[in-house]
Amino acid sequence: MQYNLTPRQCQLLQTISTLAARHCYLPTIAELAEELAISRSTAFEHIAELRRKGLLSESPGKARSLKPTRQARKLLKQIKDCPAESQYQAEQAIPLLGRVAAGAPIEAIENPDTLSLPSQFGTGDDIFALEVAGDSMLDEDIRNGDYVICRKADTAKNGELVVALTDNENATLKRIYKEKNKVRLQPANKDYEPIYSDDCRVQAVAIGLLRRF
Repeated sequence: MQYNLTPRQCQLLQTISTLAARHCYLPTIAELAEELAISRSTAFEHIAELRRKGLLSESPGKARSLKPTRQARKLLKQIKDCPAESQYQAEQAIPLLGRVAAGAPIEAIENPDTLSLPSQFGTGDDIFALEVAGDSMLDEDIRNGDYVICRKADTAKNGELVVALTDNENATLKRIYKEKNKVRLQPANKDYEPIYSDDCRVQAVAIGLLRRF
């Protein structure tokens, strides 16, 4: 079975195993985050993905629940060193062979290169993707089922496309505008009304869009 671990996921899995062997007990998320010098939220996101891949067991309600599964222990024996980020990017890259006209025809010139998400949007724990649910941004050609590439942020400029949390519970993708004592979250679909909020927190700024035909 292919697990397709990112370098960070591989690093987390190895670190969990190392800390457990060193201290004779399983690490907490806080201890893991401190060991790797990353935020708890970042650690939590990668842990959730490792659990989804069946490499960490589920132990609801337990602080020390980061236990590698049998498949993970077998995988760790096969992995000597986690791949470097540059190696991972190369493996995940798609061949980029040139340009194609969407207007007037142009000469077909093959120019071999590669295209990868990290090369286009950068790397780091602050870059992530979200699947779009709904059609409130349809007039900007952002459709239901698309993926927006985001960079974590807690501020944004007027007019930027953001992921915002309103009333501390509802997340939405909209253009943000600051108006007096409130914030306007503007949709791009005449069937939707703007959202006005005096309790709005920016979570991320959208920097790209992916769509599968």
